[in-house]
Amino acid sequence: MHRPTLSASRRALLATAVVAATAVTPFSAGPATAAPADDRQQQYAAAAADHGVPESILLGVSYLESRWDTHPGTPSTSGGYGPLHLTDAAHVTSLPAGGHVDEDEDPRGDESRPLTVAAPTVTGSREAAPAAEALQTLQAAAALIGASPETLRSDPAANIRGGAALLSAYQKDLGGPLGGMSDPGAWYGAVARYSGADTEDAAAAFADEVYDQIRSGASRRTDDGHQVTLAARAVDPDDSVLHRLGLRRAERPDGLECPVRLACEWIPAPYAKYGPRAGDYGNHDLGNRPAQQKIEYIVIHDTEGYFAPSVDLVKKATYLGWHYTLRSVDGYVAQHIKAKDVGWQAGNWYVNAKSIGIEHEGFAGQGTWYTEAMYRTSAKLVRHLALQFNIPLDRQHIIGHDNVPGTIAANVADMHWDPGPYWDWSHYFDLLKAPFRTTGTARTGLVTIDPDFAANRPAFYGCNQQPPGVPPVPPAAPCPLRGSSAVLLRSAPNHDAPLVNDLGERPDGSPDTMYISDHGARASAGQTYAVAEVRGDWTAIWYLGQKAWFHNPASAPTAKWATGFVVTPKPGRNTVPVYGRAYPERAAYPTGVPYQTISPLQYTFAAGQRYAAGGILPSEYYRATTFDGTSPGDWTVVRGELRYVQVQFGHRMMYVNLDDVLLLPSPVGAPS
Repeated sequence: MHRPTLSASRRALLATAVVAATAVTPFSAGPATAAPADDRQQQYAAAAADHGVPESILLGVSYLESRWDTHPGTPSTSGGYGPLHLTDAAHVTSLPAGGHVDEDEDPRGDESRPLTVAAPTVTGSREAAPAAEALQTLQAAAALIGASPETLRSDPAANIRGGAALLSAYQKDLGGPLGGMSDPGAWYGAVARYSGADTEDAAAAFADEVYDQIRSGASRRTDDGHQVTLAARAVDPDDSVLHRLGLRRAERPDGLECPVRLACEWIPAPYAKYGPRAGDYGNHDLGNRPAQQKIEYIVIHDTEGYFAPSVDLVKKATYLGWHYTLRSVDGYVAQHIKAKDVGWQAGNWYVNAKSIGIEHEGFAGQGTWYTEAMYRTSAKLVRHLALQFNIPLDRQHIIGHDNVPGTIAANVADMHWDPGPYWDWSHYFDLLKAPFRTTGTARTGLVTIDPDFAANRPAFYGCNQQPPGVPPVPPAAPCPLRGSSAVLLRSAPNHDAPLVNDLGERPDGSPDTMYISDHGARASAGQTYAVAEVRGDWTAIWYLGQKAWFHNPASAPTAKWATGFVVTPKPGRNTVPVYGRAYPERAAYPTGVPYQTISPLQYTFAAGQRYAAGGILPSEYYRATTFDGTSPGDWTVVRGELRYVQVQFGHRMMYVNLDDVLLLPSPVGAPS
């Protein structure tokens, strides 16, 4: 992934943020209340008491920012630190900002209309940018409590005190009541301002989520081992002060495809010509989904850049288009393409034609963390779309960009790997109200990967070291040790065994590596695989044509026994081909529409192997090659007699011809 430079306008915006962030009136608190250094609950209580903030407000805001986790010393995707997500624009300037694709990449993934995009030009547009103060709250909070910014980045107790002081300052500026015993409902305006949103609906959505959390309560162990509890309580927030924040009102036209309570704005991607040829248009295709073609997937991406520049890019006809972009700091949503139309977002035309693409502000491999506000907004949006379009809420249909297969063997290595190993799939599906629950046993022959996210901390390397071309070899800089959804897969049942090989990434058969983007030897939370063997604390799954082992002790399992269906080659077939798209047979194409080759990938699916099935799919090809639909067959779906089974073949999903395999309930000769 490339490293575009930060624009001058973005630097100007950040400079403005530094000035704006310090313009808050401090709350004069009494002497600091001592809190035990090793008691996080008491640190919240002491900070709330010192700065006159109801404890439930401080805990509720912190939960929505970070779920009380510390992410020690490392920033979020919007440059926020610690349990109160205090932001630091100085850090923001140190990460690359820009586009989601590399120069000369084909985000469309359709051989009938090859498309490459130029290197993106990042402008840092102010449109849809967060409020300036949202970019530099850490310095403001540090000034309020008389501590250094570095202390607030690294010390959770100081970070909590800084967040409490900032909330108190916001409340005082609004003329609201102060004091730990004041009515929490009277703090609505301060909570809304803390969101960093620049629109009324985004600020209100954040505040509403905080108050919903206070009503329901929460209790969990943080990433550094502290048990923290927010006791549920009734609260009646006063939202009448919202208008006093002076925030703009987002454009929300009829037909906007977002839940009612979600902060969402229409910022359209262009369907426009940019050259003399019929194929010179961008940055998506018109469609008539789901009437013409069922939407099967929702693809989760990250932008590999910041929100405002990414939104600026999606407005270019010469770039690429996706359906939604989500902002990290407050969860704000911009919709760009209607669900009926086809975005150029996944690099695989079969998947593009059958999916909705959602970009999340952030970086897959910079060692940053995704905010709780963005997770929650994304889950609400995805659940809404899944219910509307009858998309199952499981990992066979709610997929990462890193789960999308290459279309042909030649482009497998060039496929993307976002949102990366630090996306918390288990928590995300909890928010989707579709947790990874199974009814399997050790005899049912399938496992669903589900490690303890906080405790699972693989030693990846190469964060902040992602030049184009071949990844660096060790000893590259290690990534921060942080929670991950990824489970490592080895060639033998021991920790010293090499990782398994992904032929698509390494045709020479060499083992995959711990380089952050090298995901060919990883399984991810929620993915289900067929069990190949069990030896003590180790479980082997069938993965890319081989046995792949992961540590799965009964005392701390990284997977759950599962039930479902598997595919295996029909009797008499030594191997069957595996595909990256489910295209029709030649006879299905009408006159004038070129046949799209059914080209197998480089992997081997041999007799005796089993792979978890994700459903039976029709063979389809959506034809769209000209701006006005004048090419033969344009804007139609070619359907064939062939049917395919989606399988969890590796880290990415793939397809097999239903005629080549047996589709059977597991277990099928499952290992004991």
